[in-house]
Amino acid sequence: MSGPDIARISVVVCVYTEDRWEDILAAVSSVRTQSLPALETLLVVDHNATLLERLTREYKETDAVRVLANAGPRGLSAGRNTGIAVSRGEIIAFLDDDAVAERDWLRHFAAGYADPRVMAVGGRTMPIWASGRRPAWFPEEFDWVVGCTYKGLPPGRVQVRNVLGGNASFRRTAFDAAGGFATGIGRDGDKRPLGCEETELCIRLTRARPDAILLIDDRAVIHHRVPEAREHFGYFRTRAYAEGLSKALVARSVGSDKGLESERRYTTRVLPAGILRGLRDAALARPGGAGRAGAIVAGVLTAAGGYVLGSVRARRGGATFSVVEIEGVRGDEGAAA
Repeated sequence: MSGPDIARISVVVCVYTEDRWEDILAAVSSVRTQSLPALETLLVVDHNATLLERLTREYKETDAVRVLANAGPRGLSAGRNTGIAVSRGEIIAFLDDDAVAERDWLRHFAAGYADPRVMAVGGRTMPIWASGRRPAWFPEEFDWVVGCTYKGLPPGRVQVRNVLGGNASFRRTAFDAAGGFATGIGRDGDKRPLGCEETELCIRLTRARPDAILLIDDRAVIHHRVPEAREHFGYFRTRAYAEGLSKALVARSVGSDKGLESERRYTTRVLPAGILRGLRDAALARPGGAGRAGAIVAGVLTAAGGYVLGSVRARRGGATFSVVEIEGVRGDEGAAA
């Protein structure tokens, strides 16, 4: 892919509630001020007619921002698939609706695609705590609970099994090879906070393209808002349990060897080190040390419980998801539309 092609990046932001109105405007603004301009920003509204109408009015005179309705079933995966189908860029980036990207976000993404084998590039997601600071008990090893980069991921630009969906980009040809995001596995409005749709896609992609390289570049930074409700232990447990359910679906689909490849290192190396740090801090009378150690143990046990129950459900056929091919406007054809 040549330099000019790399610069053709479509950004997809999936939205679903008016409660995040100011966050949505901030997310779009951060895309529009990138040092490497996006080809377009696509706001995909998830089955909310009022929000769709309001955003359409907001951006009606802005050619660089397009507002459209989710054309599939309710949920984040179908919304992303809708954005992919109508996008015109050769690279498609995804940004959470309650996050803002740093100015060079897209530039760092684009640089990763200089190697034609690279099929996806993700970035680093930093939390913005509603209370103004990290809760003392909240372990950095579990920042994935609030949609952020967690302690244990290697620094720099590194090859990974999967990127994290709220701060990620893919070549268009990745979806040609593997299909779109699976529906029935990830977020769906206000239901239980499931996840792993990007993990499943990335594993499916590397199976379809064994030569594919997936990267995380920690210079591609976004800042993600963490609402007050997610700073509490109740949400921490709920999200950890939901992650276990999701991981069971992924492992059932792709096999536990690949589906739990990264998780084994995380649970056998990263988390024990986090527990020891917490206990050490507690012994030194530092705030939150015992709480962090306890939260790690609770998080592991809760996620494991979700995984066991999810595995039973999957074996009985009570939990399934489906993958669809992406059909829509493509490449230069779309640029002329």
